[in-house]
Amino acid sequence: MNVLDCIYKRRSIRKYSQKPVDDETLITLVKAATAAPTACNTQPWEFIIVTDDEVRKELKSKLYFGNYDAPAAIVVCGNMKLAMSGPVKDFWIQDCSAAIENILLAATSMGLGTLWIGLHPVESNYRPLYKIFDLPKEVIPLAVIFVGYPEEEKEPRTQFNEKRIYWNKYEPRKHRARKKNTKKL
Repeated sequence: MNVLDCIYKRRSIRKYSQKPVDDETLITLVKAATAAPTACNTQPWEFIIVTDDEVRKELKSKLYFGNYDAPAAIVVCGNMKLAMSGPVKDFWIQDCSAAIENILLAATSMGLGTLWIGLHPVESNYRPLYKIFDLPKEVIPLAVIFVGYPEEEKEPRTQFNEKRIYWNKYEPRKHRARKKNTKKL
């Protein structure tokens, strides 16, 4: 599968077979994650691979948007002791997000399905993970990626919209945000 086909084929999968994902495959996904770009090569990411049934159930029960039965999950965290400091301290979010996209694409190329559950910056979303995984305070869970063999198939797609493309300058009247997404600046 070429890269563009893989990108278009990657979709959020919410129904999984209970066939286990082997450890070697999960390590391959994390290796793909760590091939992502990172600001100043800080590599602030850390990963918790979850395959134990009891831990998966506890995780699932604590996630507001995470009631899915995937046989594995990868928790992607940013370690603030590894992240940059000062005005660029939040670049860890971009670094970890790039790592997440690599996991999603690698999984798709391997015939796996994934679902990205965002946690940070909503503290109530990620706070329960500190107890489940015994996390130190400097480690912030950014997202949970459910991983498994899909029991649903979705058509490849792109969500390309010409109204979102500008050439050489921004055109304010070209595209209007939906009312629910607008704030007074």
